[in-house]
Amino acid sequence: MVRNARGQVSEARSRLLTTATRLFYAEGLHAVGIDRIVAEAKVTRATLYRHFPSKDELVVAYLQAVAQADREGVDTALAAGLPAADTLRAIASSIAEGIRSARFRGCAFLNAVAEYPDAAHPVHQAVLAHRAWFLRTVTDLLADVGDAPPELAGRHFVLLRDGAMSSGCLADPAEVCDTFLQGVEGILRFRLDSVSA
Repeated sequence: MVRNARGQVSEARSRLLTTATRLFYAEGLHAVGIDRIVAEAKVTRATLYRHFPSKDELVVAYLQAVAQADREGVDTALAAGLPAADTLRAIASSIAEGIRSARFRGCAFLNAVAEYPDAAHPVHQAVLAHRAWFLRTVTDLLADVGDAPPELAGRHFVLLRDGAMSSGCLADPAEVCDTFLQGVEGILRFRLDSVSA
């Protein structure tokens, strides 16, 4: 990562990543060319390649930035100090809020993996790394909700999230979010009911 004399991330790099993020998410990874990113970010091609030696590296940086934003959102929910079930509800509500947003175009990670199906490709690997983190995070929280092993419930939560993210731009977002949130509540209720049974 290129930094200026004060140790800050270069303004040109930030502009490139902001521009790429907007374009990649709205239009797709393969659909957006380097020339367009350079033009809209108002940098030279040489500047782009100084920060990102290839388009693939720019795509990976975009996904890492989206992953970081997701982590910060989860960290905010965790920092509230709520019981695990309420933290999971807060995470689910944040996902639903994103689906309801005006510029929602599906999950950045599911969209990326559809364009980069080769599991060995760095873009695909960035998607898998983020998904592994998310699954681990919700599974760890679910371990504190009920006594049953949490792995199946964690996978169930991620599947619900994937379905909501995929359906959110194809169907009525309000209905999709309602279904998703009810599904998460069902997971939590099932785990909590199994304790009292």
